[in-house]
Amino acid sequence: MTTPQRHSTPRRTALRPTLHPVALAAMLAISSGGSFAQTAPPAAPGTAANASSLPSVTVSASGLQLGASEMTTPVSVLEGDELVRRREATLGETLNSEPGITSSHFGAGASRPIIRGMDGPRVKVLSDGAELHDASTISPDHAVVSEPLLATQIEVLRGPSALVYGNGAVGGVVNVLDGKIPTAVPQKGYEGSAELRANTGAREGAGAFSLTGGTGNLAVHVEGVSRDAGDYRVGKGWAPNGEPARKVLGSFNRTDTGSVGLSWVGDRGYLGAAYTRQTARYGLPGHNHSFEGCHTHGNSLHCGEHGGEEDGHDHGAEAGDVPVVDLRSERFDVRGELRNPFAGFSALRLRAGVTDYVHDEVEDGAISTTFKNKAYDTRLELQHEPIAGFKGVFGLQTSQRKFSAEGEEAYVQPTTTHKTGLFVLEEYRLGDWRFEGALRHDRQTAEAETSGIERSHNGTSASLGAVWQFTPGYSLGTSLTRASRAPSAEELYANGLHMATSTYERGNADLRSETSQNIDLSLRKTSGDTTFGVSVFRNRISNYIYGRTLDEVDGLQLLQYAQADATFTGIEGQVRQRLTRNLGVTLFGDTVRARLAGGGLLPRIPATRAGVRMDANWNAWDGQVEWVQVARQNRVAEFESATPGYGMLNLGVSYSGKYNGETPWQVYLKANNLTDRLAYAHTSFIKNAAPLMGRNLTLGVKVAF
Repeated sequence: MTTPQRHSTPRRTALRPTLHPVALAAMLAISSGGSFAQTAPPAAPGTAANASSLPSVTVSASGLQLGASEMTTPVSVLEGDELVRRREATLGETLNSEPGITSSHFGAGASRPIIRGMDGPRVKVLSDGAELHDASTISPDHAVVSEPLLATQIEVLRGPSALVYGNGAVGGVVNVLDGKIPTAVPQKGYEGSAELRANTGAREGAGAFSLTGGTGNLAVHVEGVSRDAGDYRVGKGWAPNGEPARKVLGSFNRTDTGSVGLSWVGDRGYLGAAYTRQTARYGLPGHNHSFEGCHTHGNSLHCGEHGGEEDGHDHGAEAGDVPVVDLRSERFDVRGELRNPFAGFSALRLRAGVTDYVHDEVEDGAISTTFKNKAYDTRLELQHEPIAGFKGVFGLQTSQRKFSAEGEEAYVQPTTTHKTGLFVLEEYRLGDWRFEGALRHDRQTAEAETSGIERSHNGTSASLGAVWQFTPGYSLGTSLTRASRAPSAEELYANGLHMATSTYERGNADLRSETSQNIDLSLRKTSGDTTFGVSVFRNRISNYIYGRTLDEVDGLQLLQYAQADATFTGIEGQVRQRLTRNLGVTLFGDTVRARLAGGGLLPRIPATRAGVRMDANWNAWDGQVEWVQVARQNRVAEFESATPGYGMLNLGVSYSGKYNGETPWQVYLKANNLTDRLAYAHTSFIKNAAPLMGRNLTLGVKVAF
């Protein structure tokens, strides 16, 4: 078995030649590279796959209801059958195979998207344009309260040009669309869907339903999901602590989500509200009780007794039961849109929400730590009619978050964070060109209640972009962005032991705002037998905030939030070639490099990936088979271990039909990691304690009515 190796100092070793970034770039370029606008959905049964062009998809998070090919920066859209095939138990794992996107992977219950090597507060997760308020930005062991089985469409905007949704979104934005607030009354009075699925890797069973009904101007919607998964199996050859094992203890996940919504729908728009409740219970693998009592002496860790006494802890093994997260989240949403509200304006939109989030971390049957997050958010947008050829939207966004932690791992004191932002987005079209400009100003105030320390930050962000459709089916896009991000309350005020990630974290109340200067260049082709998309980017960030490791004792790291200039550079993309009427092949890959100005490396940066996928359709059948190769990641930060590379074989097949010629249904089977390969996620804090899932077969059936 190949196991990760630890380096005490940064070291730079060449990757395998087949996956070197230059080789990856050359492969994509030779394949007629360019930036991807979306993943091509399969063709309808009995038709040619991607025979002429990719279907146009409206990107809700664009701010101006643009098509994916009109965006100045790369965007991925998952919907329909493609979304059904990709969905997993968490949002991070659902998006993990998209170019430029990986996940934080913390067992089976928590996994957040990482975009271009950036995670946490640098990636905004939205619910139909409204920011989700949970505790996932605080730590990777906290779940994202978004249920992929209830999503109707998932959009990913890469890079800081998504600044209209927050100055902190320097990595990008993930917008999850759902139907919990109806925007129309079903023509036949009702519509809905039901889905059942099960897998072998975790013995998971899951069911989902969605139903919308209405009459006149009123529409009501109900939906729900229930999931029960046990500890999952890993690939062959895993031997933690020298003992062979096949399952990750404490990797179970049991989640229930339900929503009810009501809307008034008129000729010029709608106004609705919804209540959503999610409960979850999942394990925290890798939690090490032996670090209890560890503390700092200056910039050093101390985990033993004072005065030369023996250290009573065994830091090489876990003790006691695996801790369990017991989570409850309640959210009230209000959404509305009024078309042509008054002269000169085409639309007025409202998004508002109130969140009451709490989770207990239970150890040995008793609550050890309780995390609470109470928040509200409001977003108003006003879209104006063209003025001298300019069409745009401007708006106001406000939020307040009250966060607290009580108990053994309360490493962040209670904080209250207020945010207010003003933004404007304008576009201008001239022939085959589309120009776009955005401006945003934010103010954030974060107050620590225990110490009374208060810090305020102001930031102004701006972006300019252009898309040139220089010939039918081709587009070239570029954007320049200067974005500001204020430090989070955790980066400012953390101070204490966090055993879930095996870290002792110390904040810095004197942190300044980050300033990101990003350039993005993308090329797309959306019609013909060959379609493709490739993007290259370079993001220079002044005062980049990161957890610098100062010391380590038997796996426990002392993290000090610090600032330094950093540069992120990368390429991502895919190209599909239609071979026959029913057969196609796709090459895809991504790579990102992140370095500090002084020459150091940043931790947990995703490894280079490349793969090939064959897709086929025949009558009512659709199928895919792919091989994904992930390179060894040995570009590591100080005190970080290298991660071996791996290859995975995945396949999927589905059969679609209609009951009585009216009710669509689909049966699907997907098989991931068919060779049962032992694999580690370099982006994970607990990669050694929780490798990726081994061979996993998922069988599902979905009916729409």
